Amino acid sequence: MIEVANRLKHVEEYYFSKKLREVAFLQSQGKPIINLGIGSPDLEPPFKATMLLKDSLDEEGANKYQSYQGLPELREEIANFYKKQYKVNLSGQTEVLPLLGSKEGIMHISMAFLNPRDEVLIPNPGYPTYSAVTKLLEAKPVFYDLKEDNHWLPDFVALERLDLRKVKIMWISYPHMPTGANAPNKFYDEVIAFGRRHNILIVNDNPYSFILNKKPISIMRYNHAKEVCLELNSFSKTFNMAGWRVGMLVGSYEHLSAVLKVKSNMDSGMFYAVQKGAIEALKCSDMWFVSLNSVYEQRRELVWKLAEALNCTYDEYATGMFVWAKLPPHLKSEEFTDLVLKEHSIFITPGTVFGSNGEGYVRFSLCSPEETIKEAIARV
Repeated sequence: MIEVANRLKHVEEYYFSKKLREVAFLQSQGKPIINLGIGSPDLEPPFKATMLLKDSLDEEGANKYQSYQGLPELREEIANFYKKQYKVNLSGQTEVLPLLGSKEGIMHISMAFLNPRDEVLIPNPGYPTYSAVTKLLEAKPVFYDLKEDNHWLPDFVALERLDLRKVKIMWISYPHMPTGANAPNKFYDEVIAFGRRHNILIVNDNPYSFILNKKPISIMRYNHAKEVCLELNSFSKTFNMAGWRVGMLVGSYEHLSAVLKVKSNMDSGMFYAVQKGAIEALKCSDMWFVSLNSVYEQRRELVWKLAEALNCTYDEYATGMFVWAKLPPHLKSEEFTDLVLKEHSIFITPGTVFGSNGEGYVRFSLCSPEETIKEAIARV
């Protein structure tokens, strides 16, 4: 076999890619596995969005290559959505860039701004892709601690003690994945000031704004944000469109132009019908979010009961589509989740997937029907 690139020697296959193969194997052996590990929405997308996607298939030119920047009407509707939901003014022409999912954006942003040996501030715990992409580009991850006793927020005093001269990007994500913690207004002002002070690009990964969260926030709402910030957002969780692969990046024209240079060399535009469906999804009334969260509230109540049955504790004020739960003292996350899988045929995620500060925690997904969660409770 031809030797792989050196960059792959420092990156492992994504945890869920490996673990879901194990789960599939167990299922093939007749094990009745309940999957409460992954955040893949099982609910339907908005009906009108699905219908418009279908109707758009037969439109003239639907099968052709599309603009790298997306349909102008999609960009405008994203800007309208930000205005309505976040009270943020954006130009649909210059400050919005549709993406083939926000995960794509993590790579594109990194490729646009990182050189080998540049450094990147990455939350611990946090989304593993931040670190993986940084390593793939031969830059250096610098992990900053998030701890429960500080409400899963960065310690800016500790950050200021670091040598920040090589840091180009800082990843943040609030509402936080995996803990569900929210950030106060003061945090956004602090992190923007931090980015301006040290010439660091602050990227807020914001796909969980509307799940069990009464006050959706965009970092772009705060003073000077466009100078040093970008924000990723997604249709996956908000509109149950994970498989459609529709995301968005918002920020200044200068920042987005750099990202577009990368993106335009890596894809040939989003499928026309998907864009038309996405436009319709963005027009959903507030009743969409009320209905969506009603389902998640009922599921969360049940997952809390499951966590209690496993002697775990949790924060009732956390948001998002997961329950982040603390294990009893002295238990290790991966040992615990392997035991639950073996003894109860229930797959939950060990906190260590998200970093060393996830040790002693596990994550439950809310992306399963109530009957499935009740079955998990009965097994325990």
